[in-house]
Amino acid sequence: MPELSSPVLQARRIHVRHGPREVIHDLSLDIAPRGLTAILGANGCGKSTLLRALGGLIPPFSGEVLLDGQPVGTLAKKSLARRLSLLPQTPRAPEDMKVQDLVEQGRYPHRGLFDRWSSTDREACAEALTLTDMGALADRPLNALSGGQRQRAWIAMTLAQAADILLLDEPTTYLDLSHQLELLALLHQLVRVQGKTIVSVLHDINQAAQFADKIVMMKDGIITASGPPDQVMTAPMLHDVFGVKGLVMRHPLTGKPLFLSA
Repeated sequence: MPELSSPVLQARRIHVRHGPREVIHDLSLDIAPRGLTAILGANGCGKSTLLRALGGLIPPFSGEVLLDGQPVGTLAKKSLARRLSLLPQTPRAPEDMKVQDLVEQGRYPHRGLFDRWSSTDREACAEALTLTDMGALADRPLNALSGGQRQRAWIAMTLAQAADILLLDEPTTYLDLSHQLELLALLHQLVRVQGKTIVSVLHDINQAAQFADKIVMMKDGIITASGPPDQVMTAPMLHDVFGVKGLVMRHPLTGKPLFLSA
């Protein structure tokens, strides 16, 4: 990830509650543009809450989240959605909705109430379906899809939104291994070719190490480590965050960190 002077997205000493319980404690984080940041940590550590706070869905009760230096909470909904797209862990839509119709929902931030469907809208949806390999399933209802196909349909909708910043909560859920790797390669391509900024919650430590420019390790609502995979992926850190013992070595093909459990 290139070192740039101005982060595109920032959390400044935020405290965030989920219900009555404080989940995020005095957390600060800078997201540089045109990079893939992976957020890792054990279940319940606050990863999803942090992502929702960065996306403006959960306002912190202390501290602030900034997009290009502006407080996220002050931005109009459509204006924010044109810059930032968030795919939650369990998105919902009518079960009989067709894939094409779902993907078209991603164009909402770019359209007025009575605007005609434009060539730009059509091209954005077609590209999103192609990138996610969902073109042949565009006329299928969601309830006729497998879990992995449904996940790719939601990712296509997110891509159709054409935001510069993508916040993805466990996007590889329900995908088999080949589609997990295809999706992560796609995210890598979106960063390198299209200049996207992506922040993603991931579960697989080794996949994060292979594809992410930056890894953020979380434990109990705080960040315990943040930086390039080479710096963050250490055996002591993984034991502290996940409670697992093992060895970190170099991947024989990529040279990236590779964790082997004991």
